[in-house]
Amino acid sequence: MKKKLKKIPDFKTIQEEAEFWDTHSITDYLHEMKEIKIIFKPAIPKEETIVVRVQVGLKKKLERKAQEEGLPLSTMLRTWFIKMLRQ
Repeated sequence: MKKKLKKIPDFKTIQEEAEFWDTHSITDYLHEMKEIKIIFKPAIPKEETIVVRVQVGLKKKLERKAQEEGLPLSTMLRTWFIKMLRQ
């Protein structure tokens, strides 16, 4: 007897889809999948590194400010440096 192929249902929400895949195996749906080609282009590495020594208290203040802005500390400081050089 031939096994009936399952069809991926239509989902109304991402949550509904997540719950579906939490309880189902993708191997039952491989016949519906199609291969795609992904090209990964890594970011251009920074050319130079600079070391700036600061007091612990200042570093903590800078880290809090970066966190408030939702940025890694080095990104925030790099942005500040560029902004100051343009003035």
